[in-house]
Amino acid sequence: MAVESRERGGGQGLPLFETKKLGGARIGHKVFAATILGCLGWIWVYRSLHLPRPGEKGRWAWVGMFVAEVLFGLYWVVTQSVRWNAVCQYPFKERLSQRSCPIRCRYENDLPAVDVFVCTADPEAEPPAMVVSTVLSAMSFNYPPEKLSVYLSDDGGSALTFYALLEASKFSKCWIPFCKKFKAEPRSPGAYFASHSDMGREDATAGEEWFATRKLYEDMKHRIEEAMERGSVPMEVKEQHEGFSEWNNPTVTKRDHQSIVKIVIDGRQGDAVDDVGCRLPTLVYLAREKRPQCPHNFKAGSMNALIRVSSVISNAPVILNLDCDMYSNDSDSVRDALCFFMDEERGHQMGFVQYPQNFDNITKNDIYFNVSRVTNEIELREVGGYEAAPYCGTGCFHRRESLCGRQYSRDREPEWSCEARTRRDETVERLEEDSKLVADCSYEKGSQWGKEMGVSYGNAVEDIVTGLRILSRGWRSVYYNPKREAFLGVAPNTLDLSLVQFKRWSEGMFQIFISKYCPLAIGHGHIPFGARLGYCIYLLWAPLSLPTLFYVAVPPVCLLRGVSLFPRVGSPWFVPFACVFLARNAYSLAEAVSCGATPRAWWNAQRMLLIRRTTAFFFAFADAVLNRLGLSQIAFDLTVKVATEDTAARYEKEIMDFSGSSMMFVSIATLALLNLFCLVGGMMKFGVDFKFTGQMVLGGLVVLLNSPVYHALFIRRDKGCFLASVVFKSSVLASVACLIGNLMG
Repeated sequence: MAVESRERGGGQGLPLFETKKLGGARIGHKVFAATILGCLGWIWVYRSLHLPRPGEKGRWAWVGMFVAEVLFGLYWVVTQSVRWNAVCQYPFKERLSQRSCPIRCRYENDLPAVDVFVCTADPEAEPPAMVVSTVLSAMSFNYPPEKLSVYLSDDGGSALTFYALLEASKFSKCWIPFCKKFKAEPRSPGAYFASHSDMGREDATAGEEWFATRKLYEDMKHRIEEAMERGSVPMEVKEQHEGFSEWNNPTVTKRDHQSIVKIVIDGRQGDAVDDVGCRLPTLVYLAREKRPQCPHNFKAGSMNALIRVSSVISNAPVILNLDCDMYSNDSDSVRDALCFFMDEERGHQMGFVQYPQNFDNITKNDIYFNVSRVTNEIELREVGGYEAAPYCGTGCFHRRESLCGRQYSRDREPEWSCEARTRRDETVERLEEDSKLVADCSYEKGSQWGKEMGVSYGNAVEDIVTGLRILSRGWRSVYYNPKREAFLGVAPNTLDLSLVQFKRWSEGMFQIFISKYCPLAIGHGHIPFGARLGYCIYLLWAPLSLPTLFYVAVPPVCLLRGVSLFPRVGSPWFVPFACVFLARNAYSLAEAVSCGATPRAWWNAQRMLLIRRTTAFFFAFADAVLNRLGLSQIAFDLTVKVATEDTAARYEKEIMDFSGSSMMFVSIATLALLNLFCLVGGMMKFGVDFKFTGQMVLGGLVVLLNSPVYHALFIRRDKGCFLASVVFKSSVLASVACLIGNLMG
């Protein structure tokens, strides 16, 4: 009776998370939205009434402007779908502790086991020293170590990555106790020592141990980097560990090798302890089998192999997946996520809990707009308010049964017990051999893996498809954005890398929109309509390039031809154009600043949106259409996580890097030059003519947004400016477009 009383007094029966509706600014937003919608309607009416007759000059341009403005308006309506459902989620991890029992040992026994998946693919693009820092941050979660298993999937099948993991396993014996003793945050040693460089001097009690731990970390990092430079593992290390025998065969390559599974730390054993005698979590290395004749399905294939291998070794009911650069920044994030899964009222419905994707190398004004604060803090949060948050590929906690294709059923009680799920009496050698079988290429043949089970195949953004499939089976999902970022990664630090990444994302998302997995077509009865519209904000990135390209390229050419596309200043019809432009940008700026962005960061975001829509999104649209027609195949471009000193220095100074020869750079320079030439030519030709004010203002804004482009074209002489070949091609293309415009005039 005494225990029951303490349990009720300590929070028994209280919800483990709360969903709060956000009011206040919603009324102001509704007024703003109604105003914009009314103005859009008047713009469409103006275009309809003033459309030139067949045969009149500029008719095709007017038709194109009308279509573009209708598409912009419809897309704007889609973006509002999530802003009418403002909610916020709050977990109560202290209640999780109190509800189970105030006696800590019983509480820890009630917690479910967690498997953490870390994926890497190439030791050259993703340095092993960075990868193992992420692994160490996961091993150091504030969570019972006997219930924590960390798996590193090495799709590069590299002995160097395995060597780095062995080094990390040794360092973990001092690093985990250090984190617990000093409550270190973040628990990635690389990030921690970089952000706490003076702690050893400021805290006398921690000083000696701090310096000693940092020295051990630097020695480990040096050994890993030295092996990378040599391109081989030291011979004495190979002789000490039998695991390196997997690489004795000279035919083993990145794309052709057998399954390799090594349990580096067996957390089941009592002798797997750290330097102070506490248990260590299980640590596993996996390189799934790869053969040239077998499709490997990129990261999705890696994740599915991890699901199967982990089911043999630890079989935890909760899975966290992380990119190799996405280290833990909050050691309590596991407990926060469990509040959503273990809530008595709604927890049984939760299929996954998605954290936002944040980065630790973002500059003050986010020169490449790598982090959209509005997306993280408003759009995704409010899609999550429908309990239909998207699965974003990293920083996501999954209920294993939902990820493995099981339909949601309220009648089935969740099984959180770890004891009944693991093969505790099996030897390490037996577990490794059984795991190799499920990691073979042949295992998936004729099965539902990649279809109804695991992560979906056949799309560049397999995570979004997988999330939609989970939701359509009746599960719910939550988006949780805590004040302290739970996970931090590495953002692209060049324009080329950023555009390549967004091209892959936008192509994959448009492929979803034109497939059977389109959220408007699936999920009826399971996914709320507002959430399905919210998904379309991102699925329509690629086709949005078409009206944007038209609006950026055609008005300047029409200016040279003397074709007016906007109402004269002073005309009543000019008012809705001015209102939409001013209100939309003012609200966008206010929204960004309220989410913590600087005004300059907002301006950089407008520039990057223009660049992405006219390059990455357009090429993604073309590739998606070709793929749909069977004329191209899906490709997965790995984002490189290393940079030269020169590139890093420019990024830190927020100087845009245009050092590339791709067609995307030619497009950027061509559109910038076209608008500059046409604006100057139009002003020389017509002077201050109120009939062309709209086009001149539009061209002037495009020129202002492209100021870094002109600087890289005409002034800069560093390695980050445009290549001579890009300057030549873009100058010719822009000049030809201007010439055609003049001749047609």
